[in-house]
Amino acid sequence: MQQNATPPPQLDALDLRLLEQLQRDASLSNQALAEKVHVSPATCLRRVKRLVDSGVIERQVALLSPDRLGAGLIAIVEITLDHQAADRLEAFEARAAAEPAVQQCYRTSSGPDFVLVVQVRDMDAYHALVRRLFTSDANVRNVKTYFSVKRAKFEPAIALPARP
Repeated sequence: MQQNATPPPQLDALDLRLLEQLQRDASLSNQALAEKVHVSPATCLRRVKRLVDSGVIERQVALLSPDRLGAGLIAIVEITLDHQAADRLEAFEARAAAEPAVQQCYRTSSGPDFVLVVQVRDMDAYHALVRRLFTSDANVRNVKTYFSVKRAKFEPAIALPARP
């Protein structure tokens, strides 16, 4: 769980309905979204803006089909560092987060220090990533990689609290 300096905003039933719909389809027009949650377009626009401004909605993106695009290899990579001092963890995390092939980066406990979800074109691209990110870092002690052979589920939606 990410540490935040500001407390999460209070979400009411309308906020939760909006978030639920937007997680399903963020391409809905304001008018269509307002109709789905049964409010006026002005109210809908104001509420969505508040959710964006408060950081509840980080960004809106298109989810692409890796199968249709021939996206290559997906790997789940466990990384263990030799030294876990805060500056060493932060340095590796910054390098991993800056790497375009790294789709997700999690600092974990207990077990490996990091778990990465990586998407690369092919095995040659994976080996290049290994050289750039893992073997060039003297603090990386262990790398354990699992290659995905099939994606059975991918659901980026976050479970929302029960409606008040």
